[in-house]
Amino acid sequence: MPTFDMDPYDGDENDYMPQEDDWDRDMLLDPAWEKQQRKTFTAWCNSHLRKAGTQIENIEEDFRDGLKLMLLLEVISGERLAKPERGKMRVHKISNVNKALHYITSKGVKLVSIGAEEIVDGNAKMTLGMIWTIILRFAIQDISVEETSAKEGLLLWCQRKTAPYKNVNIQNFHISWKDGLGFCALIHRHRPELIDYGKLRKDDPMTNLNTAFDVAEKYLDIPKMLDAEDIVGTARPDEKAIMTYVSSFYHAFSGAQKAETAANRICKVLAVNQENEQLMEDYEKLASDLLEWIRRTIPWLENRAPENTMQAMQQKLEDFRDYRRQHKPPKVQEKCQLEINFNTLQTKLRLSNRPAFMPSEGKMVSDVSNAWGGLEAEKGYEEWLLNEIRRLERLDHLAEKFRQKAAIHEAWTEGKEEMLQARDFETASLSEIKALLKKHEAFESDLAAHQDRVEQIAAIAQELNELDYYDSLSVNSRCQRTCDRWDALGALTQKRSEALQRTEKLLETIDQLYLEFAKRAAPFNNWMEGAMEDLQDTFIVHTIEEIQVSTVEEIQVSTVEEIQVSTVEEIQVSTVEEIQVSTVEEIQVSTVEEIQVSTVEEIQVSTVEEIQVSTVEEIQVSTVEEIQVSTVEEIQVSTIEEIQGLSTAHEQFKATLPDADKERGAILGIHSEIAKIVATYHVNMAGTNPYTTINPQDINAKWDKVRQLVPQRDQALIEEHARQQNNERLRRQFANQANVIGPWIQTKMEEIGRISIEMHGTLEDQLTHLRQYEKNIVNYKPKIDQLEGDHQLIQEALIFDNKHTNYTMEHIRVGWEQLLTTIARTINEIENQILTRDAKGISQDQMNEFRASFNHFDRDHSGTLGAEEFKACLISLGFDIANDAQGEAEFSRIMSIVDPNRVGVVTFQAFIDFMSRETADTDTADQVMASFKVLAGDKNFIMADELRRELPPDQAEYCIARMAPYSGTDAVPGALDYMSFSTALYGESDL
Repeated sequence: MPTFDMDPYDGDENDYMPQEDDWDRDMLLDPAWEKQQRKTFTAWCNSHLRKAGTQIENIEEDFRDGLKLMLLLEVISGERLAKPERGKMRVHKISNVNKALHYITSKGVKLVSIGAEEIVDGNAKMTLGMIWTIILRFAIQDISVEETSAKEGLLLWCQRKTAPYKNVNIQNFHISWKDGLGFCALIHRHRPELIDYGKLRKDDPMTNLNTAFDVAEKYLDIPKMLDAEDIVGTARPDEKAIMTYVSSFYHAFSGAQKAETAANRICKVLAVNQENEQLMEDYEKLASDLLEWIRRTIPWLENRAPENTMQAMQQKLEDFRDYRRQHKPPKVQEKCQLEINFNTLQTKLRLSNRPAFMPSEGKMVSDVSNAWGGLEAEKGYEEWLLNEIRRLERLDHLAEKFRQKAAIHEAWTEGKEEMLQARDFETASLSEIKALLKKHEAFESDLAAHQDRVEQIAAIAQELNELDYYDSLSVNSRCQRTCDRWDALGALTQKRSEALQRTEKLLETIDQLYLEFAKRAAPFNNWMEGAMEDLQDTFIVHTIEEIQVSTVEEIQVSTVEEIQVSTVEEIQVSTVEEIQVSTVEEIQVSTVEEIQVSTVEEIQVSTVEEIQVSTVEEIQVSTVEEIQVSTVEEIQVSTIEEIQGLSTAHEQFKATLPDADKERGAILGIHSEIAKIVATYHVNMAGTNPYTTINPQDINAKWDKVRQLVPQRDQALIEEHARQQNNERLRRQFANQANVIGPWIQTKMEEIGRISIEMHGTLEDQLTHLRQYEKNIVNYKPKIDQLEGDHQLIQEALIFDNKHTNYTMEHIRVGWEQLLTTIARTINEIENQILTRDAKGISQDQMNEFRASFNHFDRDHSGTLGAEEFKACLISLGFDIANDAQGEAEFSRIMSIVDPNRVGVVTFQAFIDFMSRETADTDTADQVMASFKVLAGDKNFIMADELRRELPPDQAEYCIARMAPYSGTDAVPGALDYMSFSTALYGESDL
């Protein structure tokens, strides 16, 4: 017969206990220990044999025929052994025992010095050793806690479970259990309702042990394997007996342990799912809010309906400034945060083997970005606002100019129709008719002089119409009245001229002095009116290209010296003997003192035809209309140099005033001479000058007005000069800051680009560095706000150009927004890399290796790899990608993972996700399903009460609310389908 070496463990396969030397023969000889083993092993065997409806009374006698030994092995292993021999002879018994021993050795157990004959002979020591070997193999070997197993695993399990209990310190399987508190703590930890642990005392081991053994037998189906006296009465209880007893507790509670493990797995999965759902809800809300704000904002930016007043348009500009500085920047941050949240959510879903998040229709990141593109309307909006302000400013100026010119013209035309319609020439004398004719000729000259003003009025009205002036109807109506009245005056003038010409032959003489006054006063009066009009011109500011200012050299004004007037010396007077006096109307002189007479009778004066006086046509004085000065709407100033040019022109104009004053004195002198002649010769000259409506009072009044306007013009030029100096200061102030901030933003953008592809320290170090970098950037915001303030001052001053810088406020704004977005995205990329590293178990060295490989093949430092660069990178990391059809197919599969949108490039995040996925160990739907099955007690469904008992309240209710009713053939009322729920968690079905 074969004899088996009995070794409780085969070290090649199942190292669950240190080898013992021949079963501790000396220990087994100890009667107390042998008694404990007999009692414990017998109870242990009966706890299994009763499942087959039998038991043993004497451990060495009842196993002698091998039948119950084979039955015991079948019960505890769940396998069928070879058919036993039913004979009563010794050979039959040995055969049965050998079959049992062969089965034990087939399970990797080496039996040392145990033979079938010894068992058949009833050798107690060998029988106990064999049973202990069975206990080790089938009750203790499979115990595993963390990285330990068998005896060490069982001891660690006991230590973990009893750690919270005072006066319990499990260090071994003998004296640590003598006080009974260890057994009580194990029961209380798993079934606290069975033992009032607070009433137990360490100094009463008998009560503690009996309580634990009785409760275990009654409620836990653990047979009583030892008596309290067996343990208390022994200095060192038998280790094998205690281990056997404790292993029964382990297996009794293993179901609860499995349920706890399953519940923990489910809680973990549900927590991830709940967190992801919250992130999805947050994304949907943020996307909806952003899209709604964009939907409301775009029509406002696209609205180009102009306002009629400067105040309304200025308010629109102020609203736009508020939008750019207060309303849009937070939305830029929200848009960036939306992208970050989306990327973080997708990373978490990938790490937990969930399907990718697909936002509601129209709420993708790309949808938000496309909608955001509609805000580009703001680029033209500000320019449109400024153009409208310029247009309204020009319109207001033109309208005021129109009203001013129209008022002057209407004042001039007042009474002219009545004058032209008068029939006074019908009853007038010859001299009066002559006077009327000359007066009419002067009026025609005056009428021609006003033709330019009428044309200007019409031109201004047309321009107001072209610029959509809001009160164009009243302007057009007034312009039409002016033109109609002008046409009527022309017709009446022609009619009166014809009537006077018919009687011209009746006119023989006229008062030449009045005529001289009229001829010289009219152009001078027109000159003064033009001067007053020019002196009252205002300034508006546009761009340099629009400036057209005529220089002083272009103003063609004949000086007073150019006025050709015959002097007194040219008057031919005959001697006293030749005196023949014509009528008073025939006399024309310069001064009374120059007339050489004795008596009135002696006077002989040449006729008017002999007096050499230049006619009006000979007086070379350009009228106001002939002065070539750009109209007020062309006097536009943009720089200090231009206002200095206007000041120079004004000074040159003032230099002509002395000559003009001399001309005024000469004209007034003529009137004085007329008065002296009338007084000297008692001429009856009733009424006013028949050739003109201009009188000395008008000339003096207008001259005084000119003298008043000159200093006003001086002051206006000074103020404009000061304003242009302030504008230049604002330009330089803005440029000085912009020329610093613009390059600073560009530098920071380049630095962030370098940081994102370089490796310095761990990911946490890089994240800390980037966050500090972000903080430094945010701390720069006051400089941007200060620049915004300077920009607002420039706009309020209506400054539209700045030669000192190439940066505009819009450039700075866009650069600043891009800088904030870039640093936030870079931080998010590092955070996602940390998430990936921690979730996938990637070490920092591996992450550095991945980054180094990626950077090495990123030749252009773009932060992405092309297909060939990516392939080379994979080969450098050890991937076997052959240059054949199979290798190309494998690489195409990998590219479909890292570049699902077929952009043609691979980002570092996609590269990390792929590398981490290769060694991922994550939860699966099958694992979660198996965990639920443990909680359900191997049923195909689970009840709500079971979920509430095993899971935290919030996660239990989460499952109950989402699990569909179970519809299998074994369904009961209230049954829930945990299988479909588990697959839905991983996107394999609908949740």
